[in-house]
Amino acid sequence: MFSGVFKKMISIHDDPVRYILDFEDDLLFLNQSIGKNFKIQKTGYCCLSCNDNIEIFANGFCKKCFFESPMSGDWVMKPELSKAHLDLEDRDLEYERKIQLQDHIVYLSKTSGIKVGVTRSNNKTTRWIDQGAIEAIELIEVPNRYLAGIAEVKLKDKFSDKTNWRKMLTNNIEEGNIIDLKEDALDILGSEFKDYFKTDNKVVKFNYFRENQIDSVKSASLKKTDTIEGKLIGIKGQYLIFEDSTVFNVRSNEGYKVDITIN
Repeated sequence: MFSGVFKKMISIHDDPVRYILDFEDDLLFLNQSIGKNFKIQKTGYCCLSCNDNIEIFANGFCKKCFFESPMSGDWVMKPELSKAHLDLEDRDLEYERKIQLQDHIVYLSKTSGIKVGVTRSNNKTTRWIDQGAIEAIELIEVPNRYLAGIAEVKLKDKFSDKTNWRKMLTNNIEEGNIIDLKEDALDILGSEFKDYFKTDNKVVKFNYFRENQIDSVKSASLKKTDTIEGKLIGIKGQYLIFEDSTVFNVRSNEGYKVDITIN
């Protein structure tokens, strides 16, 4: 049995992508569990900010930390709201400088379709895997999160910034040539971002292992049930995929203490 607190899975860009659950005293290499019965039992909570055993409100945080921690500021989901480049604090300027004032990539990825997104330059491969992307290409690289957010907003009229997780998990993926669409995206960004254009058209590809294809999915969450169990048949994005078409989003269940049994 493995015991610990759910945090998003560590991913390794291999063929196929490899996944690890990092518990305090254990590393669980998940690809080795595919094809086996996998049981998750909720045992408590551990807020990712304060570490208290308090019910998780959202994104791995208790309610107080969700509204107060710098790790869950609005700029995390909306990069265009970043203010550290202006030396303005949202919740904790030192933390915000550390995250916001570093190089960021604006990219296109193919998840359920072609989407636009933003990530730190040193985190791009992990970000693409977390979304379940099968392809990704860089558009621009800018020196802070704010500029990346402004570029993303400009591109949202043509490209979605959301993944349809049901289509992504059932491999019902819309077609689209990501290199041709990069040209369209750079045209939209125009002269304002020309100095930041990534001229390399390298497409990064990802493969995810699963035993069987599924045609529909149903979501399970530790917010609604204490036990989730079934034969694990695959992993994609941050989702565990079970034989009965149940899918479990590890990222959405961060902060829950669990026991995991595999046999």
